Amino acid sequence: MLLTIAAVLFILWLLGFSLQLGGGLIHILIVIALILFIYNLIVSRRSA
Repeated sequence: MLLTIAAVLFILWLLGFSLQLGGGLIHILIVIALILFIYNLIVSRRSA
C-alpha cells in the first residue's frame, strides 16, 4: 500500500516538473513519501 502511494506521488512529482502544476506541494508530498518508504524498509527488516 505504501509503495503504491509512493509511486503515485512520484508520478505526480514528475508531472509537476514537466507541467509546473501544484507548486511546492507535490515536492513536499514526494519527500514525505520517500521518508515513509525508507522508514518502512528499516522497520520491516528489523522485525524479520
